[in-house]
Amino acid sequence: MNRVVHFDLPVTDPERSIQFYSDVFGWKFHKWEGPMDYWLITTGEGAPGINGGMGRRQDPAQTVTCTMEVENVDATCQAIEAAGGQIIMPKMAIPGVGWLAQFKDPNGLISGVIQSDPTAGQ
Repeated sequence: MNRVVHFDLPVTDPERSIQFYSDVFGWKFHKWEGPMDYWLITTGEGAPGINGGMGRRQDPAQTVTCTMEVENVDATCQAIEAAGGQIIMPKMAIPGVGWLAQFKDPNGLISGVIQSDPTAGQ
């Protein structure tokens, strides 16, 4: 089953957002050591739910994005296009994590797919 495994918050002021979500929901943030400003978010312990991340907004129209884990990003991108979706960010490596692509569904909603692969980008 291809489940939602991650959400992404695009923000203009990371420090303000960290303070807000920490104060309101008790979320924990830590800076990712990757090639861009990005913070990993832990939303809780033990209870069902997902964790996420937060990066600087690149486009004013950018909204929260959910990402589904898939077995094969290439095959899933083909299925997305065959079903009327559009690939808007082709497959890219997230070093040490896996392969990520983003798409628009037929209604224009943006989501992502990720294939776990610790050797990605090496």
